[in-house]
Amino acid sequence: MCAIGEDGAAQSYGSRPPSPATELVRRAALDQLLELAVRDTGMHAGAVFLLASDGRALRLEVTAGIPAEYLAPWFAVALSSPVPVAEAVRERRLVWLGDPEEFARRYPRTAIALPYHHAAAAAPILTGTTVWGALLLFWPGSDTAGTAGPSPERVRAVCRRLGRFLRDAADTGHAVGPGPAPRSLLQAPALKRAPAEALAAADFAERLPGGSCSLDLEGRFTYVSATAAALLGRSIHDLIGTRPRQSLPWCTDSAFEDHFRAAVVSRKPGYYAAMLPPDRWLAFELYPDGSGVSVRISPTDPGGASQTAPTRTRAPHGEPIPLGEVYRVLHLAAALSEAVGVGDVVDLVTEEMLPAFGARTVALLAAEDGRMRVIGCRGYHPRLLEQFDGAPLTLPAPAVRVLTTGVPAFFATFEELSHAYPPAPRQKGQHAWAFLPLIASGHPVGSCVFAFDRPHPFPDQERVVFTALAGLIAQALERARLYDTSKELAQTFQAALLPASLPDLPGLDVAARYLPSTRGMDIGGDFYNVARVDDTTAAAVIGDVQGHNVTAAALMGRIRPAIRSQALAGATPAQALAQINRLLVDMDTGRFVSCLYAHLDLARHRAVFATAGHPPPVLRHPDGHAEVLALPPGLLLGIDPNADYPSTEIPLTAGTVLALYTDGLVETPGVDLDDAMAGLAAQLAQSRPQPMDQLATTLIDHARHTAPRTDDIALLLIGLTTAE
Repeated sequence: MCAIGEDGAAQSYGSRPPSPATELVRRAALDQLLELAVRDTGMHAGAVFLLASDGRALRLEVTAGIPAEYLAPWFAVALSSPVPVAEAVRERRLVWLGDPEEFARRYPRTAIALPYHHAAAAAPILTGTTVWGALLLFWPGSDTAGTAGPSPERVRAVCRRLGRFLRDAADTGHAVGPGPAPRSLLQAPALKRAPAEALAAADFAERLPGGSCSLDLEGRFTYVSATAAALLGRSIHDLIGTRPRQSLPWCTDSAFEDHFRAAVVSRKPGYYAAMLPPDRWLAFELYPDGSGVSVRISPTDPGGASQTAPTRTRAPHGEPIPLGEVYRVLHLAAALSEAVGVGDVVDLVTEEMLPAFGARTVALLAAEDGRMRVIGCRGYHPRLLEQFDGAPLTLPAPAVRVLTTGVPAFFATFEELSHAYPPAPRQKGQHAWAFLPLIASGHPVGSCVFAFDRPHPFPDQERVVFTALAGLIAQALERARLYDTSKELAQTFQAALLPASLPDLPGLDVAARYLPSTRGMDIGGDFYNVARVDDTTAAAVIGDVQGHNVTAAALMGRIRPAIRSQALAGATPAQALAQINRLLVDMDTGRFVSCLYAHLDLARHRAVFATAGHPPPVLRHPDGHAEVLALPPGLLLGIDPNADYPSTEIPLTAGTVLALYTDGLVETPGVDLDDAMAGLAAQLAQSRPQPMDQLATTLIDHARHTAPRTDDIALLLIGLTTAE
């Protein structure tokens, strides 16, 4: 077994494996303590989680009053997860969730995975400051504010009792660690029936109108009346011991399973109607307790009116979220997870979520510097939103109020809205509203407002969906803000490192482009520069620092001015590269740099090149044909302080175009690099005479649209315009 001390370090116990008998005894004792904890706290179900051997996760060990399979998403919970039991252990405190809306507001992902009407508490199992695991408890919750609920102090007390047991077991060398699979403790009926009494109860059930059956907490038939079997179209023998989806061919959708689980988790009666092919309808009324669910079955019509009883159980507030609703939210959640910037989140909320919920209008507001800002809307008249844009967070309006309180507000009619906020103006075409706070990591991000074109009742399950969705929107919006901020900083940093402008030298037409890769922070180590040495001489350089991050960009920022200083000092390309190479070796950055250096002498109509492992330039001659220049390779910069960089001289005439580039322009998955460079030469040869700026745009656009690019692209085009 593992525990976590006050310093956060994992402590292992029980190095010698216990005997099977001892282990059974220990687990039986743990089971009894869990059942006692559920009973003493007045809860109806509970679960014990134990720390995994590495101390970085919780594993579900045993449940009571609820099948373990209901908690399948949390069989293993990382301590960093936004899940109540993980938060209870991380922060060593009781997490209390008194109603479904609070659950959905604080833990939207968990609420969607367990979409039933219930309240919950998660508490760390402690001895002193040492954590052994966590206790999760469920109770029905309350639809009435202020109704007395379970006692938090009793929950803490039973956790201390569990903690002492786990500590004592570990101290004796028989630590209780997570078993191979979670276990379920299913409660037996409270009363034992004598055979005669059981027969009398069965006769009683047979005399009632409709049919009766009973299922245990795992959903298996334990009793079926003859009338119920006839209505279901099966024999009693075929049903006993099976689940409805196993023995009833028509029960293939999730409706019964969903309502059954809702009854078990919420301990509230439930109702639903289903059609038996070809056209016979049955009504199912579910009555749960700690040992199972009693079900009353009666014929009904498509509208749900029972034919065998004068009244029918009203559909309770706590009926489950329909599975279709859950799938819809999961779809929207997946889409939100793919949203990158704030604009993406706004588009998703205003374009996809509006029709998904049947709303007429939606507005997305962000909290910035103590004021509300409208960052997206659809269907609202611009004048109506002007009162919110820039409004202080003290404004007495529901869109602001829900943000400051963190509690959503639902108004089924305008009368409800005007009663809560008398200044609220009547808005044409709007008759119901959902005001949702957007809270991420405990702090307000903004609010989202959905409006409907007719009165809308907002049943409990829909409120949970809206509340959970608001949490997902808030998290997506917060991530998008961080991304946009990082991207802006990266682009500003990159722009500061690259030359703001290129020199104006008679006889040269120069253009440059830099395109960051699609990964990371949009910042990299590609660089270029053109330095004017005198009236007839210039130096051009292009290079690529290993890596795509701030470190690579910072190193590039140190190399580029060093090369410029070498050019202005009159160094030849070979001398300049040798000097920069020694500088990099001395810096010992662990990164290598490719570089191509060109010295352009317009007076003598020549260019001298030296390369340090960089792709060779492409030369387009005045007659239009183009070639990849064959330059003797030099070693990458930063490897060998004594490396030499041989030079190559070529003639230059008016109409010549030189293309210097980094490998991101030509590299394509599955294409040989030599073939890719030959393709660039062919593209240059086919291009019409045009200014270098237009040609640079053409080459970059071609690279972006012909294949996916995962590397930065730098391009430097130099055209000779005179024959001087």
